[in-house]
Amino acid sequence: MQKQPSASRALAWAMALGLMSSATWAGPTAPVIDVYKSPTCGCCVKWIEHLRSNGFTVRSHDTLDVTQHKQRLGVPAGYGACHTAVVNGYVIEGHVPARDIKRLLREKPLARGLAVPGMPVGSPGMEQGDHKEPYEVILLDKRGAARTFSSY
Repeated sequence: MQKQPSASRALAWAMALGLMSSATWAGPTAPVIDVYKSPTCGCCVKWIEHLRSNGFTVRSHDTLDVTQHKQRLGVPAGYGACHTAVVNGYVIEGHVPARDIKRLLREKPLARGLAVPGMPVGSPGMEQGDHKEPYEVILLDKRGAARTFSSY
């Protein structure tokens, strides 16, 4: 004779399954950002950690040709850095602080995205103690024009 589960145990299992399936259907609550980077770049890994600690869900894609992704995503010449990312249709080039990405997603300007050209010391992922270089986060519009979005 097979033992029947108690009503409370069956209810608990049904609730657990319901919670798991609703979490699956709901999807991630944090913005998902796809990052294209070299498999050997340590500062890219640190920038990804910065994004995750600021609530982003990150999908990291190692590639031997980051330039291909920059071109595909329309990063203008002169604005490149070591990694390129995409979030909600916006390109994010280089060591852009998470708070600027959040502002971009909140304000939703008609733009291609944000860039921090080069690899300025003190930007997220490029920390070196108390040493910080001044840098700007650039808003790239869809026509290729650029303006300062934030200054650090």
